[in-house]
Amino acid sequence: MRLKNHLFWLAAFIAFFIDQVTKYWVVQTFKLGQTLPILQDIFHFTYVTNTGAAFSILSGKVEWLRWLSLGVSLVLICLALFGSLLNFWDQLGYGLILGGAMGNGIDRFILGYVVDFLDFRLINFAVFNMADSFISIGIVCLLIASWQKTPSSPNR
Repeated sequence: MRLKNHLFWLAAFIAFFIDQVTKYWVVQTFKLGQTLPILQDIFHFTYVTNTGAAFSILSGKVEWLRWLSLGVSLVLICLALFGSLLNFWDQLGYGLILGGAMGNGIDRFILGYVVDFLDFRLINFAVFNMADSFISIGIVCLLIASWQKTPSSPNR
């Protein structure tokens, strides 16, 4: 069987790798709760843990989030393996989402929480990680793909 959807696999691998390397760096470099201002009061690296979903909602409910990450990952892998050849934006979007879901899923299964460290203080945003970023960028890619698939209305 020949592997198809090459961009999907490449995007998933790169997203997963970057997520895991950055989390490892944070855990090895910072103490829990420690912050490093990159741009004072605008952007910091702040090491926190999250036992919930995005923005720490459902904090402590990590058990079902583990299985959600695994389920999403398996569905996306099956889509890429057994589905049709995906277009550029679908491959990129689904691949980034897979890489992010696997990155956070591994954290939840092994650690029981997700390592977060990207802290945008200027807009008072929740601390997040690269996996979250890749999932968000992946969703934007899927939106672009859906806009490209939308049939244009006939000129009247």
